[in-house]
Amino acid sequence: MPRVPRRVVTGHNSEGKSIFITDAATPHVFQRSPGSAIVMELWETHSTPADNRGNDDAIAHGFRLPPPKNGSVFRLIEYPPDKERLKALAAERAGPDDGSGWLQAADRREARHLGFHKTSSVDYAIVLSGEIYALMDEGEVLLKAGDVLIQRGTNHAWSNRTNEPCYVAFVLIDADPV
Repeated sequence: MPRVPRRVVTGHNSEGKSIFITDAATPHVFQRSPGSAIVMELWETHSTPADNRGNDDAIAHGFRLPPPKNGSVFRLIEYPPDKERLKALAAERAGPDDGSGWLQAADRREARHLGFHKTSSVDYAIVLSGEIYALMDEGEVLLKAGDVLIQRGTNHAWSNRTNEPCYVAFVLIDADPV
């Protein structure tokens, strides 16, 4: 079971005063199949600049990989060890499209890791716990807790070669494709 984060969201009351509108574990937790990564959606924006009006949950929808056009998404992902995740990725690629954008983003040519994919976004990734390899078409780097990766619309994959889950926080911002 993932460590689902507490999500505290602020807003404004009818007099314009600041208030807390949400203080609970995020209800937006997605896993495409057993053994795959667990995605915990925290917030998203739909425009730049972002619109802070209203108190509705901005992410009350199903999972989708890329951020909204001209928007952003903030999420936490638990990556299980590759010995579990690679089996799930193989099954997902063989199955029907779930509409999340994952299959459209997947790079079916890259045999080094089944998780290779590409989105038109700038992604800020912060490793919170554990360790994980960031793989590019050419090369890889080991990231540990506290490390940050700025992923700029590149074809990439994440490989957890340990026996423990790795937790990574992401902010994805829509970008023009390369």
